[in-house]
Amino acid sequence: MTAFAVRHGGTRQLAGTGTLLRFALRRDRLMIPLWIAVDALMVLSMPGTLEGLYGTPAERADLVRQMETNSSLRAMVGPVFGDSLGALTAWRVGIYAGALAAVMSLLVVVRHTRDEEESGRQELVASGTVGRRASLTAALLAAAVANAVLALLVTAGLAGQGAAGALALGLGIAGAGMVFATMAAVVAQLTESARLARGLTAAVLGTAFVLRAAGDSGTDDGSSVLTWLSPLGWLENLRPYAGERWWVLALLAGAVVLQGAVAYALAGRRDLGMSFLPTRPGPASGRLGTASALAWRLQRGGVLGWSIGFFLAGVVYGGMTEGAADLVGDNANARRIIERMGGQSGLTDAFLASMIGMLGLVAALWIVASVLRLHGEETSGRAEPVLANAVGRLRWAAGHLVIAFGGAAWIMLLAGLGFAVGYGRQMGPVLAACLVQLPAVWVVGGVAVLLHGVLPRAAVAAWGVAGAVLLIGWIGPALDVPRAVLDVSPFGHLPKLPGGSMEWGPVAVLTGVAVLLVAGGLAGLRRRDMLT
Repeated sequence: MTAFAVRHGGTRQLAGTGTLLRFALRRDRLMIPLWIAVDALMVLSMPGTLEGLYGTPAERADLVRQMETNSSLRAMVGPVFGDSLGALTAWRVGIYAGALAAVMSLLVVVRHTRDEEESGRQELVASGTVGRRASLTAALLAAAVANAVLALLVTAGLAGQGAAGALALGLGIAGAGMVFATMAAVVAQLTESARLARGLTAAVLGTAFVLRAAGDSGTDDGSSVLTWLSPLGWLENLRPYAGERWWVLALLAGAVVLQGAVAYALAGRRDLGMSFLPTRPGPASGRLGTASALAWRLQRGGVLGWSIGFFLAGVVYGGMTEGAADLVGDNANARRIIERMGGQSGLTDAFLASMIGMLGLVAALWIVASVLRLHGEETSGRAEPVLANAVGRLRWAAGHLVIAFGGAAWIMLLAGLGFAVGYGRQMGPVLAACLVQLPAVWVVGGVAVLLHGVLPRAAVAAWGVAGAVLLIGWIGPALDVPRAVLDVSPFGHLPKLPGGSMEWGPVAVLTGVAVLLVAGGLAGLRRRDMLT
């Protein structure tokens, strides 16, 4: 009888999970496939690229020997454990594919747990026949489905390089994603804010990357204690295509089970909408006198995190410039790809331009996230009490847009300073190269403003635009895609600095396009009904 009660109680705890899972997958029918496509294409395009760069066993063996003595590049992509195309693919993109899977997973879990509670929708759902842990289970299952599809695509796409290695890499990437999915589930129970839950989990992911980088810079075999403290280091030490260590999967599985158990235990001990780390009450008399001040208060944490990340990225990339130039200096194919990304100037300038261009692409993700904060405030109902006062829609939106567009300029400026610190020279040209990325970044932000103002229910499609731009800029030059495809991205029209000549025409046109997109979005916002 007791066993039956336990089983019956457990069943009631999960009542409605299937329905909530289908609803979650339906809501994320655009976001999840986009993340999977970007991640899978990044991995599956690499064998062909590497074959073009290092077509002979001698060239690949020489690459491995150079990596053994290049600590800065090991910090960036990890040590290489074999000279086959499969092993080089796992080395070149394995860590980054795992990190992308982690970001996708934490966004999915927080969106369907803490976001739902914060908006009040979870309270309505809980009033029906829904178990106490059904929402958490559905969120974790949605992340598991996304990671399983990603693992299947990677395994099938790389099977030609070796089935065992493909399976190991696919499972490792999915395992890294699920580690951060369950971590996000734990953090969502501890915090009262979805924004804080995403930020804290992302901070843990950043710490994991830094630990792995620090460990790999000191050793060439992944044996550092710092590397083993990072889940991304576990993925690296799985060693796909290089004598797979299948037992490392047990570490990933154990972390998933342990963190999942903690999340379930915490979920059963708190009230709906509450947390174990409640938000500290503010002062009795408010200090936020304007809508712009409120926008800054809401986004300052994101600005700080992105600022630190871009500055450190600039320092790291700047510090590895000389080593990267030495690594590709004798490889005509590698030189050609770098020059396609960074222009036809000297190899060092071309490498700097390509790395700065990559940070510009990442800055497009920042501006979309910051602009869509407007959408989040509106759909959650928090914008309504602000607009009920003597605050117009345009003034309310302007506070967030100044942070979004000005913040993009700020983080690119910090990236330039980081490059100057890491590289040790060319401060003026490097700063100019970083700032010239802004018109393209602003165009992507303008698309997000336009979608939010004119088609608010499709505003999330701005992530698709940013993802497409990132995919074209990241993979396009390596695949030698036609120039017409590269020109679809606004970044394809920017001058290649440093080293290239400054062209003011494209910069002015892109800036004008960004202004028109923002103006169109604000006009739409002013005329349409607010979402409820």
